[in-house]
Amino acid sequence: MRHYAVHLESPNGAAGTVAAYGHWGRPLLVFPTEKGSAGEWAEQGMVAAVEHLIDAGRIKLYCVDSFDAGTWSAAHLSLEERARSHAGYESWLLDAVVPHIRAGTGDADIVTAGCSLGAFHALNLAFRRADLFPQALCFSGNYGPGVWNGWGERGDAFYFNSPVDYVANLHGDHLDWLRSRLSLLLVCGQGQWEDTTGALDSTRQMAALLADKSIPHELDVWGPDVPHDWPSWRAQLAHHLPRFC
Repeated sequence: MRHYAVHLESPNGAAGTVAAYGHWGRPLLVFPTEKGSAGEWAEQGMVAAVEHLIDAGRIKLYCVDSFDAGTWSAAHLSLEERARSHAGYESWLLDAVVPHIRAGTGDADIVTAGCSLGAFHALNLAFRRADLFPQALCFSGNYGPGVWNGWGERGDAFYFNSPVDYVANLHGDHLDWLRSRLSLLLVCGQGQWEDTTGALDSTRQMAALLADKSIPHELDVWGPDVPHDWPSWRAQLAHHLPRFC
């Protein structure tokens, strides 16, 4: 399996690593879990779980660093300040990572994917830029950043990065466009830590919001023996990814 890592910098000075796996195929932009690195999916066996799809040229993974330590996980910052800081991460993704993906795979639509906090990033980016990312694969996510032990004021920056808030208020032409463009997969287990992390409740809440807005999506809830952990996500990714490439 061909793989490499590259350090990319955006025009605004944000910088991070992208680890790529594969030679060709539909591009999958992969977010790590909280404060994770671009190498996390390989270290946790996620890349190996879908290696046959990578070797067959059906999918190419682009795994990115997180900026969570300075954004959503920065406990010293208010929620609004965390959301403002997150704008630098999004800029890096759009201005540095996307052109790199395009250079390697052409103009194919990019799928986003992630587990836990990475699932939040995958879904949020797909909603914010469905023109580039029309599909998101979200495993054990929590889509309401306001419940992540946050504090302080909540302004526009927070609102437009909180899917449980802005999805509820989607309407008009933009909603119609999203219905025609976006497709989301929400997967969660019912085992250990899926309750304490809020992932199970948030996944069901997000599915209900999507259903209310008639946005194409699939909800797949696994059993009580499926915890919020890497073995679950490896199995879920291997089960679902072949349909998307």
